[in-house]
Amino acid sequence: MIRVVVADDQALLRGSFRVLVDSEPGLEVVGEAGTGAEAIEVVERTRPDVVLMDVRMPEMDGIEATRRIGGRARVLVVTMFDLDDYVYAALRAGASGFLLKDTPPADLLAAIKVVAAGEALLAPTVTRRLIEEFVRGGGGRRVLAGVTEREREVLVLVGRGLSNTEIAGFLHVSLATVKTHIGRLLAKLEARDRAQLVIAAYESGLVETGGRPLRPS
Repeated sequence: MIRVVVADDQALLRGSFRVLVDSEPGLEVVGEAGTGAEAIEVVERTRPDVVLMDVRMPEMDGIEATRRIGGRARVLVVTMFDLDDYVYAALRAGASGFLLKDTPPADLLAAIKVVAAGEALLAPTVTRRLIEEFVRGGGGRRVLAGVTEREREVLVLVGRGLSNTEIAGFLHVSLATVKTHIGRLLAKLEARDRAQLVIAAYESGLVETGGRPLRPS
C-alpha cells in the first residue's frame, strides 16, 4: 500500500485529491495539511511514501516544507503553472517531480506510483522546458568532480528523461549496472533524487538547453 499525504491550502482541493487517491487500489491518503508547517508535522506523524505538495501555502510554502522533509518522503509538487520559478526551486529542494493541477486523474495516480517506486517524474516536455528556462538564465556551469566518462554518459541519458531500463538498452549494459552508476552519481553529486541528477545534467552542460545531448568528455 502506497501511503500519501495531501498538502494544499484549499480544503476543497484536498478533499478531491483524497477521494481520487483513496479510490485507487494500492493507494491511501493517511493525512492532510493546509500549510507547509502542517505538512512537516503530518509527515513526521504518518510516515507516508509520497506527499502531494502545493507550492503556495500560508505560514510556510511548499518549497521550504519540501526541503525540511528531506528524505523522509518523496515529494510530488502539484502547481497551477508550468513555468514557475517556485517549481524549479522545489526540485532543487529535493522534490521528485511535479504536475499541473489540471492533470487528468489517471495521470496523477500514475505519477504517485512512479514517484513511490523511486523514479522522478521528469519526462514530460513541460518539465524539460522548465529546467531549460532557469539553467539558461543561471550563472556558471556546474563542475562534475570525480565523475567518470561512463557515468557522464549515464547522466546525459538521465537528463533526457530515460528510465533505467531504457538506459540499459541504449548502452547495452545490464539494469544492475545502470543502477550502480545511478547510485554513484547520486553520491558524487550529493543529489537526493533522480530529479536533481536531471538538473545537474543541464547545469553541467552535458545536456544543452535546446535538448540535444553533448558528447561526454
